[in-house]
Amino acid sequence: MRVLSTGWLWLSLGVIAAGILCFRILAPRFTNPNTLATIPDLSVTSPLNQPGGGDAPPEAYEIYSALYQQPQQEPLAFAEESRTDIPQVNGSCLKPSTPQEHEMSDSFVAANQQSHRWAKKFTIPAAYLLLSQSATAKALDCLAGGGKNGVDCGVYRSLRHVRYLGVPGFDRAHDRALVSVEKMCGMQCGSGGVFEVKKAGSAWVRAEPNDFTRECSWMY
Repeated sequence: MRVLSTGWLWLSLGVIAAGILCFRILAPRFTNPNTLATIPDLSVTSPLNQPGGGDAPPEAYEIYSALYQQPQQEPLAFAEESRTDIPQVNGSCLKPSTPQEHEMSDSFVAANQQSHRWAKKFTIPAAYLLLSQSATAKALDCLAGGGKNGVDCGVYRSLRHVRYLGVPGFDRAHDRALVSVEKMCGMQCGSGGVFEVKKAGSAWVRAEPNDFTRECSWMY
């Protein structure tokens, strides 16, 4: 009986070892497909800010003018070329969940696939600068160097940021929109985000924070 029991023990151990070996060989075939998925690179699948967009749409000036009606703590300087970013969190920071939000999201991406040119048409109480591409580069160089990099900074010495504005993306009724502002204090220094605005009477105001754009802010 002892010999028989020992034989069954070794047989059981052999079966277990064979099972472990088979599991190790076959396990990759049953890997959760989600672990193999990669987040799509939006700069490849849906590049933004490509050249050739022409003039910024007239309706955009009304929105950004409304956002800068309050006194600012620093001089205002806007880049002449529109620019935006959509931080890539699980594919995109935008999380539309309603038809209206999907309309704004699609419109915003389409509007900013090309860079547009702003004109000095903002109705803002404070004086502001509108900087060409070369002037924007010089201003950012001055900001990065704190005026100590040998560049003749002149009028840019008083600046703290250069703002890049994105072209708004509207819902179908044109009473809500996505906008973006990037505040740059150097080539690799700044903050920004995409946020929602809404019409309140005849004026545009920032909408209440929600999950739609909650993840759409960034900082260098």
